[in-house]
Amino acid sequence: MSLPTADKSMMTNERTSSEPSEQNTGPHQVPMSQWISCAPFEQLLHMHIQEASDGKAVLTMPFLYDFAQGKGLLHGGALLSLADTAVVMAIKSILPPSTHFATISMESKFLYPVKQGFVTARATVTQREDRILHGQATVYNAEGKPVMEFSSVFKIARDQKKSASTES
Repeated sequence: MSLPTADKSMMTNERTSSEPSEQNTGPHQVPMSQWISCAPFEQLLHMHIQEASDGKAVLTMPFLYDFAQGKGLLHGGALLSLADTAVVMAIKSILPPSTHFATISMESKFLYPVKQGFVTARATVTQREDRILHGQATVYNAEGKPVMEFSSVFKIARDQKKSASTES
């Protein structure tokens, strides 16, 4: 059985004028202005931290043209990134600054497509067992309708070296 081949004329991997001609693929040191703040990837997605305290966080993100998938809906990866980051900020609100931790698993359920406007993620740390933290988030569209349910598990690193770069 042969698989269909992609039409090469339909594919593009062109760089924009804002991209450097030589890409530095890391490792990168990322200085953060504050413990609870957006890293470069979150800034790229125009995420905004509305609040983060007591194991809860609220983040927003606009649906920009660059975040659309082929049918004009908000790309699921952008929604996942928002939900994951919201849980990260909820976790950061209860951990000491510079604690190193990372996402080790996540699960999502897409409920409704996003066609326009801003999306809001509301996240909560639901459980902590030693170095393991569980979180959940719900992402809402501009009308307040849930569009995605998300849960994740994070692990705090054993080696707590103080570093300018942190988690996911």
